[in-house]
Amino acid sequence: MAKKRYHPDDDERTLFREAMEDAHRHHHEEIEPFKPRLPPVPLPPNPRVTGEKPDDDFADLNIETPEELRFMRPGVQNRLFQELRRGHLPPQESLDLHGLRVAEARTVLARFLAHCRYHRLRVVHIIHGKGQGSQERQPILKQKVNQWLRQRDEVLAFCSAPRFDGGLGAVYVLLSRKH
Repeated sequence: MAKKRYHPDDDERTLFREAMEDAHRHHHEEIEPFKPRLPPVPLPPNPRVTGEKPDDDFADLNIETPEELRFMRPGVQNRLFQELRRGHLPPQESLDLHGLRVAEARTVLARFLAHCRYHRLRVVHIIHGKGQGSQERQPILKQKVNQWLRQRDEVLAFCSAPRFDGGLGAVYVLLSRKH
């Protein structure tokens, strides 16, 4: 059995054309590109939920902070450290600490390092600033970052970033991927 096709009456066609008389055809030549959704990234464990204390047991060490930061644990290859210093190992994440108070920076840095360890990141970029905004015009956060990073086992090496990526106001950090 064949289906019957609907044919509007002439009155309906006329009515429709009269209603659409003032309408203009919309020409859109650009096609919106297809953007695949990024896979969801789980958040690092929340200490309030898990009941664990965050690893921010940073002690204040009595060490001198040079203008250019350099630290390398035994066992890290010199060539790998040189590539880090030259900026040949691109950072996978970045953290900007400058402008924060020391207590805030301590917490933020501890959470950031936990996030990096959880996601098994290898190289990260931490901006601490040059200390020109502080009262004594001394790089307080630079000193603290130098002390705090040395205390973390997952930090294999760190050095001042190249000039194009913050220079003496930032560090590149090489992390261990072990949990």
